[in-house]
Amino acid sequence: MKNEPEAEARHIELSFDDNRLLSLLYGEHNANLAHIEQQMGVIIETHGNVISVGGPPGAVETVRTTLHQLWKRLQKGLYVGEGDIDAALRMSAIDAPMRDMAINALSNETKFVKTRNKTITARSPMQALYLESMQKHELVFATGPAGTGKTYLAVAHGVSLFLAGKYEKLIFSRPAVEAGERLGFLPGDLRDKIDPYLRPIYDALYEMMPSEQVVKRLSMGQIEIAPLAFMRGRTLSNAFIVLDEAQNTTSVQMKMALTRLGEGSRMVVTGDITQVDLPKGVHSGLREAVDLLEGTEGIDVIRFTENEVVRHNLVSRIVKAYNSLDRSRGTEELYKTHLPGEPPAH
Repeated sequence: MKNEPEAEARHIELSFDDNRLLSLLYGEHNANLAHIEQQMGVIIETHGNVISVGGPPGAVETVRTTLHQLWKRLQKGLYVGEGDIDAALRMSAIDAPMRDMAINALSNETKFVKTRNKTITARSPMQALYLESMQKHELVFATGPAGTGKTYLAVAHGVSLFLAGKYEKLIFSRPAVEAGERLGFLPGDLRDKIDPYLRPIYDALYEMMPSEQVVKRLSMGQIEIAPLAFMRGRTLSNAFIVLDEAQNTTSVQMKMALTRLGEGSRMVVTGDITQVDLPKGVHSGLREAVDLLEGTEGIDVIRFTENEVVRHNLVSRIVKAYNSLDRSRGTEELYKTHLPGEPPAH
């Protein structure tokens, strides 16, 4: 990809030298370019293998960097869709030093997760750090709001390592804590009552592996998906373990879960400490564990924020709106927990 000299601050031309990739960059009926236009408020025109971009200087420069990123992605044989474009736009809008570091990190193939069905890449600088952290540390805590990819990337990373033969088992667990309804009032047997709490993990697995493989490995016990209580008394060796929705663990449950780690195992613990469903007065084991263990050798903490929501642009706006409301009401602590004897933050 080559840049032509800028004619003026509000207009640039970019030329491309691979017509095979060009159609993938443009998208069907130029849908990718139209999406960039809509998001950035610029005008994009195409003339063969040349793209002209016009608009506010800052937006034009962001589009230039975005098209660079997408082109490199296509050269690596990776798919470019709307979510990938939004991710590239987010990173291109970061201040230059951080942006360059993020782009370099994301172009590193160690930030790719290859599963049976797809290749998954980081969609934010923090996701790139998260993938790197899971490679380097035996225990990783990932906190932050919904839509930041905490669980999805943990499942993807675990699946890729499992398929590569690095681990003998995949173990996914969640505490079965009700959010406004009681398990006992749900229809069916114990499995029927519990499965809804574990459905997001099933969904991620089926996206990354053929369904028949998921069913087969579940029946063979190579993949386990179970409530946290089922982990008590076990030692989990040669396994990749994901404890999801960990903000709903108590202190005792969290200690139990963390001490299940056996030889050759790794664990990722995810959760959002602003969405605790524990009874009033019960402290979140996730926040306590992060405070106690951060800085311990072999342990890392990744903190996502509302700015890193990648699920859908609307989700990011919803999270920001609720956080703003909490701050204006001074009720943010209603959604958080604090350690025994620790005064709420003001």
